[in-house]
Amino acid sequence: MSTYRDFTLAHRRAARGTVLRTIGTRERRSHLTAPRVPTVGIDIGGTKVMAGVVDADGVILEKIRTETPDKSKSPKVVEDTIVELVLDLSDRHDVHAVGIGAAGWVDADRSRVLFAPHLAWRDEPLRDALQSRLAVPVMVDNDANTAAWAEWRFGAGRGEDHLVMITLGTGIGGAILEGGQVKRGRYGVAGEFGHMQVVPGGHRCPCGNRGCWEQYSSGNALVREARELAAADSPVAYNIIARVGGNVSEITGPLITELAREGDAMCVELLQDIGQWLGVGIANLAAALDPSCFVIGGGVSAADDLLIGPARDAFRRHLTGRGYRPEARIAKAQLGPEAGMVGAADLARLVARRFRRATRRRVERYERYERYAQQLGRRETPAPETEAPETKAPQAPVPKTPGPEIPGPKHLDDQP
Repeated sequence: MSTYRDFTLAHRRAARGTVLRTIGTRERRSHLTAPRVPTVGIDIGGTKVMAGVVDADGVILEKIRTETPDKSKSPKVVEDTIVELVLDLSDRHDVHAVGIGAAGWVDADRSRVLFAPHLAWRDEPLRDALQSRLAVPVMVDNDANTAAWAEWRFGAGRGEDHLVMITLGTGIGGAILEGGQVKRGRYGVAGEFGHMQVVPGGHRCPCGNRGCWEQYSSGNALVREARELAAADSPVAYNIIARVGGNVSEITGPLITELAREGDAMCVELLQDIGQWLGVGIANLAAALDPSCFVIGGGVSAADDLLIGPARDAFRRHLTGRGYRPEARIAKAQLGPEAGMVGAADLARLVARRFRRATRRRVERYERYERYAQQLGRRETPAPETEAPETKAPQAPVPKTPGPEIPGPKHLDDQP
């Protein structure tokens, strides 16, 4: 037989569970309550700076692009370029916030760029510097984080609660999303998958180590292998040598992809090698993170199934517990090179919401102070006789001096 105490405890547990579920839902759906206002997203790399105005549905309203300044050894030069792009866009759009996706390590507070390999940012307070010049909220994050957010919101990762994004470009970047939140780690530098060591004592990496994953599955690895074959005058490289007129330095990743689509055997094989190494790394990440989906983005992903097909095969061969566990989905990113820009703009919209809330609170406090000051002033200022005679304090009768009687009505104070 249940008692009143049992009923009370059950009710409290249910109420607590409801509160916890509500808090979790509110955190996961924070982007749904963000203001539907246009924001600017900026994607900064070693060679280009792309800026665009993005609406709340991820649609790019306008996009402009410029080259990264040659004098990028000075942080202020890149900062000036960003300000010029934002001001240019704000001439034609009502901009409420700015999001920056930077190719570098950003601290956990998303305010400072700790290190950028292709720019002169070393512990650079980028957010505060830009915010003081633009007079709108500014958000700074790693470019892979912003790209992953965009794919989760508008692209290949929609509907996924546990997502890992891998960006294949010059190197390999990455990001982790769980429950609608980007996992940045304690110091803000989580997701640097490209520097996992997969071949001890392997190729030297610019990070200083050997055998990093990006030395075997990235745009640099693809071009390096093709150029080595061409420089050795390998018979399998005759087609690509002819295409560049014997100038090996003109061999690029897009050219290799183009020839592979045309059926060039060497280029197809190179992409298969890159894809197999990609699958090995994804299997390692699955063992560590167990996501439901891997999204492959970056310039190298333009090779489509020439790359992702071999990656899926290698993933199945190297997955721990294969055959006895669910396999994560591997999908190509849908938003292309604009993903980082779109994601930065959308994340900035959350900052705009907090900024608007803080501004509204300041305005409300000021209005309350004004009302209080007015009320206080009315209390301290004596009201005129004609406005409120009933509020006057009673006065003592004035004694009459002897003199001739003046005819007419008597004043109330003269009454006995």
